[in-house]
Amino acid sequence: MAYEFRLPDLGEGVAEGEIARWLVEVGEHVEEDAPLVEIQTDKTTVEIPSPAAGTVARILVGEGELVPVGTPLVVIGDGEVAAAEMAEQTRAEEPEPLREAQPQPAERVQATPLVRRVARELGVDLAGLVGSGPEGRVTEEDVRRAATSGGLTPERRVPLRGVRRLVAQHLATAHREVAAVTVVEECDFTELGRVRGERSYLPYLLQAVVAGLRQVPELNATLAGEEIVLWDRFDLGLAVQTDEGLVVPVVRGADGKNLDELEAEAGRLAEGARAGTLRPEELKGSTFTVTSAGRFGGLFATPLVNHPEVGILGLHRIAPRPVVRGEQIVVREVGWLSCTFDHRVVDGARASEFLLAVIGRLESVS
Repeated sequence: MAYEFRLPDLGEGVAEGEIARWLVEVGEHVEEDAPLVEIQTDKTTVEIPSPAAGTVARILVGEGELVPVGTPLVVIGDGEVAAAEMAEQTRAEEPEPLREAQPQPAERVQATPLVRRVARELGVDLAGLVGSGPEGRVTEEDVRRAATSGGLTPERRVPLRGVRRLVAQHLATAHREVAAVTVVEECDFTELGRVRGERSYLPYLLQAVVAGLRQVPELNATLAGEEIVLWDRFDLGLAVQTDEGLVVPVVRGADGKNLDELEAEAGRLAEGARAGTLRPEELKGSTFTVTSAGRFGGLFATPLVNHPEVGILGLHRIAPRPVVRGEQIVVREVGWLSCTFDHRVVDGARASEFLLAVIGRLESVS
C-alpha cells in the first residue's frame, strides 16, 4: 500500500508553501507523526509530521520549490511498494544507453558576432561566462568585465529562496500599492536614558506608540480594498532581523501591558523569530508596526509600510549630539524617529501629530 502525501492547508490565507528542507531521504523508514519536511510560508517555517509510518518511496518536490496547497509532496509505502516505487524512480532518472554512449555536443553560448569578436580580441573564453542579457545571452559588458578580472566572472549567483523570497514579494507589493510618505523628527532621549536602568528603549517606545495611536486613530488601521479598517485593538508588529530575512511578530494587546510585560514579550518574540519557532498566528494580524535596529539603525532611514497596514514607526540611532537649549549649546542623547505612512489614508499633518505625540511621551518620562 502506498500513501501520497499532499501539502496540507497551513492556515487561513496561506495558499502556497516553499519546501525549505526535507527531514527524510528516499529509502528511509519514517514513523507516523515523525518530522517529515519543513515548509516555509509567507508567515513562518512550520515542521510537517509524517501522516503514516512506512518507507519514503519517492520525494516529488525538491527543496526550494514553491507549490500550492494540495500539491503531492512525497510517496510513503510499505516495504514492497516502496521498493517498486524507488526502482521506478531510479529507472526514470537513468540516462538512455544510446545517449550515454554517444558524445554530447557542447552547448553553444548565446552571443552576437560582435560580442564573439570582442571576446577573441580580449582573449576571453565565452564558455566560462554567465550571460546577463535576455535568456542568458552574453553581452559585450560581460566580456569586458571578465577581461578586466583575469577572465573570471566576479559575480556569484544564489537563488532567491525562503524568507528572503517572501520578503521580496511583500516589499514589491508594498512599493507598488502604498503611496508612502515619511516624516522625521528628533527626540531627546537623555532623561529616558537616565531612568530606564537595564531596560531597553523598546518597551517605552511601544507605550508611546499606543498613546500616539489613541490620538491619531487613523494610523491604527489596515486597508481592505476600498475600505479602511480602524482597529480598537493595539496589536503592534515588531520588525525583527533574522539570518533569513525580516519577519514581523506581533505584540498582542500592547495597550494592556506594563513596561516589564512589554519587554518580556518583545524579547520572547524576537528570540522565537530568530530561532524560527514562532507559530503562524504570532506573525499576523498586526495593526501598526514598529522597527528599531539599535546602533545598526542608521542616522535616518525610511522604513516601508507593512502592507496592508497604513503606517510604521522607525527608531534610529541614538547618540550624543550637540543641541541648542535656551541660548546654550549642550550635549544630549538624541535620536531620530520616522513615521512612514500611506498618504491615501493618512494626511501628513496627522502623521506629524502622531510622531510629535510619541516624542512628547518619550521626552516626558521621569
